[in-house]
Amino acid sequence: MDQTNAFDYGKAFSRNIGWVTEAEQEKLRNARVAIAGLGGVGGVHLLTLARLGMSKFNIADFDEFGLHNFNRQVGAFMSTIDRPKADVLAEMTKEINPLADIRMFRQGVTPDNLDEFLRDVDVYVDGIDFFALPARRMLFKACYEKGIPALTAAPLGMGVALMYFKPGGMSFEQYFRVEGRAEKEQYARFIAGVSPAMLQRDYLVAPQAVNFDERRGPSTMMSCNLCAGVMGVSVLKVLLNRGALRAAPWGMQFDAYHQKLKFTWRPFGNANPIQQLMLMLIRPLLEGRAKPR
Repeated sequence: MDQTNAFDYGKAFSRNIGWVTEAEQEKLRNARVAIAGLGGVGGVHLLTLARLGMSKFNIADFDEFGLHNFNRQVGAFMSTIDRPKADVLAEMTKEINPLADIRMFRQGVTPDNLDEFLRDVDVYVDGIDFFALPARRMLFKACYEKGIPALTAAPLGMGVALMYFKPGGMSFEQYFRVEGRAEKEQYARFIAGVSPAMLQRDYLVAPQAVNFDERRGPSTMMSCNLCAGVMGVSVLKVLLNRGALRAAPWGMQFDAYHQKLKFTWRPFGNANPIQQLMLMLIRPLLEGRAKPR
């Protein structure tokens, strides 16, 4: 049976109605979201938004699946090892919605295709690898200049940290202040900025698992799923203008391990005195000088 002919959009997403109106569901259906990075959080963001009934996506990833992805990436299976993440996630999205309009960027996002990646986009969802700061900075800068709402949900320990960069508000660079800094200092500033509450810090039981020279660190599927839930709601609120969503310099972190929710407000971003103290705590971890608890 032809899946496209058998598919009924209204029936497939009818159980969303009630939390959204039929008119709002159509608005979600016709909005376009860009997702860069389809690994731990990016892949589950895509599938969550597809099940919300969103049908237009620009997706980018240059990587392939491997065994080391199995603990947290929704597209990682024995059958997908060595397959491009973009291809696998596009297929999974089409299994949810055969009518989905997916523009694929298999080389990732580059200066050459940046404008095309953000063409027609209503909201940008960040799924880029933690260590890919140059690409992340490029994307958030372009979104800010184009007036595109941009969100990131960082998977931290067993929780999530959300940041929203609103058009006309504080920019990514104004908040994180990484321009001209050494690479490890940029990492430190990104961690401090995205997670000023640091709720996950005291249950990192094996600090040696964090190795910035080898560009690796621990992760959990629980965190990625929490990120997708928070991101899905945030995208809905942005696109439907449904209630307030605190933008930078506000941040939000929920940690399921501690069962704690914390909102933070950091005027001047990482230039804030509280953030300067936070950076003093984070730098030893990046240098391998953190001690187990």
